Amino acid sequence: MPREYPEQPIVGVGAVVLKGDQVLVIRRANEPDRGRWAIPGGGVEVGETLAAAARREVAEECGVDVRIGDVSALYDLILPDAQGRTRFHYVLVHFCAYYQGGEIQTGSDSLEARWATWDEIQSLDMPDRVRQLIGRALSRADTETPDRQIYVQPLTQPAEPE
Repeated sequence: MPREYPEQPIVGVGAVVLKGDQVLVIRRANEPDRGRWAIPGGGVEVGETLAAAARREVAEECGVDVRIGDVSALYDLILPDAQGRTRFHYVLVHFCAYYQGGEIQTGSDSLEARWATWDEIQSLDMPDRVRQLIGRALSRADTETPDRQIYVQPLTQPAEPE
């Protein structure tokens, strides 16, 4: 399915990757927001869990291994064109994630990747929604136990009627 002018919303994931007091940010290589700073993320593939998709996207875009934590935000990203038609429509699930290892290597979906402090993030060319997302994840990370693992039991059969 095309990402631009899709027939239906596309499910996407992102990760606010934390390493001490720094956050992993990328400069986007593709629309929407090409050339602007964001967090790593992308589309969920068929048969892939949300958490697995977030981990894969961070590895593909940045070469970094992460442990996925809790969901930090859910939202719709609907961007119309000049005529009012829906050019992009994503349903996004963003996670807090924790650096596990690896050196940053820019992938095909990012022009640049780097670690940045909250103060540095304030001066980056980044959509306000992304800056707010990072701030929200940072405030939640202060109260989250970094060693906690999340697990979601997949539905494999319909629930039994009660």
